[in-house]
Amino acid sequence: MTGFLSSYTPEPVAFQVFGIDIMWYGVLIAAGIALGTLVACRRAPRHGIQSERVLDLLLFCLPAGIIGARLYYVAFNWSIYAGDFAKIFNTRLGGLAIHGGLIAGFLVALIVCKAKDIKFFSAADVFVPGIALAQSIGRWGNYFNSEAHGGLTDLPWGIPVGGQMVHPTFLYESLWCLVLFFILILIDNRRRFEGQTALSYGMLYSLERFFVESLRTDSLMLFGMFKQARVISALIFILCLFAWTRLRRTARSRGLDFYIWQGDMRR
Repeated sequence: MTGFLSSYTPEPVAFQVFGIDIMWYGVLIAAGIALGTLVACRRAPRHGIQSERVLDLLLFCLPAGIIGARLYYVAFNWSIYAGDFAKIFNTRLGGLAIHGGLIAGFLVALIVCKAKDIKFFSAADVFVPGIALAQSIGRWGNYFNSEAHGGLTDLPWGIPVGGQMVHPTFLYESLWCLVLFFILILIDNRRRFEGQTALSYGMLYSLERFFVESLRTDSLMLFGMFKQARVISALIFILCLFAWTRLRRTARSRGLDFYIWQGDMRR
């Protein structure tokens, strides 16, 4: 794979439909969402959540996630869009920030779960393996757009961008998210408290993103000084670790520190 990447120059257009360019970026994100949804629907019953409820949540969380990902990206690149608001709505060439999507998606999920009487942490546990899988697939959209790459490298798996060989940071994250998908499945199959899988995702993804972000050359910046993805990753890691410790301690104090096989299907 790495040899192929080092010699192939990607094209952002996958195919055309009635003269309209269909971009690899959109195709791969859509494929990731579809597979992630399938995983969530298949695993929902073991969490006491009907598969139909997964689709109910997605009807709200998916649009919120896309809007959040776009607004987050625009906010940290305001100088690009300030003079042309129409550009804000053009996502065909990229411009979605995963952290914005995750934050917006989980906030809306919290509200919807409250309204529909669904246990939020159980729902989060259902979704995060599929989210990791979707990220693994969707990251390849960055490859076809020649974006989200690192600095110069002479490593054999470097990829050509602008006539120079650079770190394929999209590949690093894609591979980690694929590994993370299987790790989360293992954790979820043996989870000892609600939220364990979701919080493990928050910590493990943030850990990877914190270090891989240091290689990227197109990072969104905070105050023009800090890579915002590193800052938010550190914060998410700390918050998830704190919540994981509290929930684990609470489960032990209530005598619930055992493998959860299946919840109440009425939810």
